[in-house]
Amino acid sequence: MNSPAEPPAMPKGLTDKAISIALAVLYTKEIWYTIGGFIGLIMICHWGSVVLSKCIQWSKTPIDDVERRSLAARRGRTSLRRLPLALVNLWRVMAFRCTLRIGKSYSLCLSDVFCTMAYMAVIFTFALLNTTDLEGKIFDVKFYSNRAGGLAAVQFPLITALGTKNNVISLLTGVSYEKLNNLHRMAARVLFVLLWIHAGPKFAAGITSAEASEQWLQFGFLAGFGFAALIVISLRPVRAAAYEFFFYTHFALAFLILLGGYFHLAEFKLQKYIWPSFLVWGLDRFIRLARVLYFKLTPYIVARPEITSAGIETKAYAEPLTPDLVRLCVPRPPGFSWSPGQVAYVIVPSISRLPIEAHPFTIASLCDSEMEKQSPLSEKGREHWSDLVFLINAQAGFTKRLANHASKGRQDPLTVLIDGPYGHSPDLSGSDELVVVAGGTGISYALPMLLAAAKKGTCRRVLFIWSIRDPSHLRWVAPALMKAISMAPARMSMSISVYITSSTKLDLPKLLDTFDSDAQSLRSSFNRSEESVFTEKKLGGGPSVSGLLDLHAVQISYGRPNFDSILYDEMLNADGHMTVGVCGSQAIARAVRSALKVNPFAGANGVLKGGPSVTLHVESFGYA
Repeated sequence: MNSPAEPPAMPKGLTDKAISIALAVLYTKEIWYTIGGFIGLIMICHWGSVVLSKCIQWSKTPIDDVERRSLAARRGRTSLRRLPLALVNLWRVMAFRCTLRIGKSYSLCLSDVFCTMAYMAVIFTFALLNTTDLEGKIFDVKFYSNRAGGLAAVQFPLITALGTKNNVISLLTGVSYEKLNNLHRMAARVLFVLLWIHAGPKFAAGITSAEASEQWLQFGFLAGFGFAALIVISLRPVRAAAYEFFFYTHFALAFLILLGGYFHLAEFKLQKYIWPSFLVWGLDRFIRLARVLYFKLTPYIVARPEITSAGIETKAYAEPLTPDLVRLCVPRPPGFSWSPGQVAYVIVPSISRLPIEAHPFTIASLCDSEMEKQSPLSEKGREHWSDLVFLINAQAGFTKRLANHASKGRQDPLTVLIDGPYGHSPDLSGSDELVVVAGGTGISYALPMLLAAAKKGTCRRVLFIWSIRDPSHLRWVAPALMKAISMAPARMSMSISVYITSSTKLDLPKLLDTFDSDAQSLRSSFNRSEESVFTEKKLGGGPSVSGLLDLHAVQISYGRPNFDSILYDEMLNADGHMTVGVCGSQAIARAVRSALKVNPFAGANGVLKGGPSVTLHVESFGYA
């Protein structure tokens, strides 16, 4: 009797192919579960922190002088009740104040480094996991090459969302768009490596002329080489040297990459991984366009009779403050509100080269309708709490053209379109002490925060530090600083320290003569020594530089601020919660971060020993 015929053996290559396809489909789903789980964890931590801080704020009772003296007496003693708060501060120090410097161009806080490394680990683990074929050959190209392409494809919607201004990730996690933009660049670079893991073996094996004529492969090459070009022009030195070139090329190349990727994947019926990117990008653009149109049309629909009847400037205008600094003032559209530290995108059709050219600038004024109504229409500096004010460094491109226009004077008004506001504002309601540090035009971020703190009056102590090269900047900021001092309640201790960092020894009294006619009275009290500090002892003066210097709260010094010493002393005399806001150069941001690297478990300023719990907010110049 003949035995039954055995079924023909399945070709090994087909078996490996079936396994590799099954794993590729599985891992493209699981990687999204992993990323979604991480975003969910950040969301839970964020909203949990919000709820907890509100509960603490509501249950917090004012501390009188007797209790404050009692707290000061216990300073230096270990209190285990403060252990959870000390652990929170340890996390802040490690994640946001410790940085990794890469050359002169990059400085990354460890939280960004951790997110990038975790993303890389997840991506490459899924790409190289289970890549051994049935013969035992590890890292078989048939397994990881196509899988890497699928994993890269499903990342495009995430990369697109991280780069948009209006995205659900920011809404859920509380991480502002500019912080997500750092992750957008890092993730895109990881994705670029993944694409070469996908395409590299094909190049190594050689491409036949028949394969090269296939349209789906040509679209893949188009997307890959477009991505390579985008990686090069997105490097910080290139962006810093030619930002407008980067802006336009980034837009064109990103569209080219998505288009090439879509038609490349269509050959395998996988274009579903790409088209959500167009949806995410289109939704963001629609929201931004709707905002621009709304704020452009509302002034014609909702009139402000108190403004128009008084003959106040109702057109946007730019004026030069110094040869390299322009102040752009835009009447606040009805319904447009913002918080200190937020930014708006500015479109000036007569200056911009294309309608889509929008430039982000920090809003240097405070949004407060009550202050606007109570302030006399002729009050100096009124624009800092009634209009949208932007302080713009004139460098090249758009900003240089704007400076050239500003030199013509106010007789040539501008049409300005506004998109925003964007970014998150520090919550000062629970802060006992506020330290605001600004460098140069970083006062755009710091000044509204100072005005808001003075208006709310919830902080016991406010220290404002401004580092400038040109003392003439005091002329245009003096009215706003004096307004902040005048609004501060009696229980608030406010200090304003201005540091002049010019390497050239300046005759400040002579300069003050050019600022206002009252400066002559300062000559007798000014010491020409480069290390001198002068503070007038009487309260009074008008909204001028000399009037500002007449105030007890104001100090002017030559040289750079010693942040280690300044912040150490502030923490030594503080208790409760301390907020530090910084906007300036990378050097200033690094110096403040370094000064706040305090061991929360030991030392005079340790949280466990009664020191303040410190929250740091950094808005740094430059390109990440």
